[in-house]
Amino acid sequence: MHEDTEHCLHAVRSRDDRFDGWFFTAVVNTGIYCRPSCPAVPPEIENLCFHPSAASAQAAGFRACERCRPGASPGSPRWNERTDLVARALRLIADGVIDREGVAGLAARLGHSVRQVERQVHAELGAGPLALARAQRAETARLLVETTELPMGDIAHAAGFAGLRPFNDTLRAVFALAPGELRARAKGTEIAAPGGISLRLPFREPLCPDNLFGHLAATAVPGVEEWRDGAYRRTLRLPHGHGIVSLRPAPGHVACRLDLTDLRDLAAAISRCRWLLDLDADPVAVDERLAADPTFAPLVAKNPGRRVPRTTDPDEFAVRAVLGQQVSTAAARTHASRLVLAHGTPIEDREGGLTHLFPLPEQLAGLDPDSLAMPKSRRATLLGLLDALTSEEVDLSRGGDWDQARARLGALRGFGPWTVETIAMRALGDPDAFIPTDLGIKLAAEALGLPVKPAGLIEHAERWRPWRAYAVQYLWATGDHAVNRMPTG
Repeated sequence: MHEDTEHCLHAVRSRDDRFDGWFFTAVVNTGIYCRPSCPAVPPEIENLCFHPSAASAQAAGFRACERCRPGASPGSPRWNERTDLVARALRLIADGVIDREGVAGLAARLGHSVRQVERQVHAELGAGPLALARAQRAETARLLVETTELPMGDIAHAAGFAGLRPFNDTLRAVFALAPGELRARAKGTEIAAPGGISLRLPFREPLCPDNLFGHLAATAVPGVEEWRDGAYRRTLRLPHGHGIVSLRPAPGHVACRLDLTDLRDLAAAISRCRWLLDLDADPVAVDERLAADPTFAPLVAKNPGRRVPRTTDPDEFAVRAVLGQQVSTAAARTHASRLVLAHGTPIEDREGGLTHLFPLPEQLAGLDPDSLAMPKSRRATLLGLLDALTSEEVDLSRGGDWDQARARLGALRGFGPWTVETIAMRALGDPDAFIPTDLGIKLAAEALGLPVKPAGLIEHAERWRPWRAYAVQYLWATGDHAVNRMPTG
């Protein structure tokens, strides 16, 4: 979009926050780059240029605006709508793969050469993978500087810097302030307890929290997840340790509290929480498309901004999808809770309530089929999935190929369209995933006068593409089910 000067100028002049994260505005005569919605008076056109990423603006010598803090804007929705090489690379970079495995590790995960990944990423983002990771590292460092009392050396290590010198140099280059100056300016900001971070997760308006938090609360597995005092809490398995997150909807943001055993996991934890809540979506584009269908117009008008509840761990969700085949939500939770107690990793929760990490596929691979209180056919389905996940025959990771994952899941015993598309929607994050065989969808279709048979509903749903996963959320909302409502307690 940054090459469309006319539309960029219109977004800047109208301070349209919908385009925050889509592109960045750089002011030539001040050397500052901003969000499109920056409240500062827009400069003259001849002093403006546009960049596709914060890393691109930084590489061109611009520093971040102190007023609008462009690095804290929602991410561009396009990277979660596509399944090509660049989109998959961006999702992995957001999860911290480069800091852990380098560009070579990123390329290996994508199945391409380093040169090809660097070339394609640079062509679209105006910066290579290393520069994008550096920009993310700078934002992580700033967050730790401003919200903790950690020594700067510890922050440099936690943010992924090789030492104090690159840490200091990067923060000066990006923010035009030394780390100590950033901390002094942030005086009065809430300081987290040791190991903890409190922050706000921004999103594009509007946001309907009911189905999002209602679904997470209604399906919460005891010991791993809970709803408490208006917040969804869950345990997180992270690259360097584990964590506990508390997420609470608030006006204009989601309040996020993270307790981590290793602060190097901060960027990955934030990325996974944003993914879980689908916070980088563009709800205006989604709702405009769906409301063009007269059937959907009243649904969208009533509760605009529905998101697709996803997952922080795709393998975990796939296991839970199998446990939920042809049973009630309560029964699926019971099955999952038994697996957690028998095979999950125990953790400590200083607030009480959460007790385990959900078991890894390899922790479940050797379980006794007779210990599963479910039909023999479903036991075989679960064991087949665990074999496919542990052998990496099926890749459900953020950088995985959606079409390949669908094909390989569909080849497994007991995996029909409902299970495959549910995993595609919630674990892979495909915004166009669709489950016409779901009972709730059929009942909603009948109530709305839509075709009930899958073939007819699929044909009608062509007008909802590429947002059929969001259409599912609106259809489910027509029924009186607990997952459609956010708990009041």
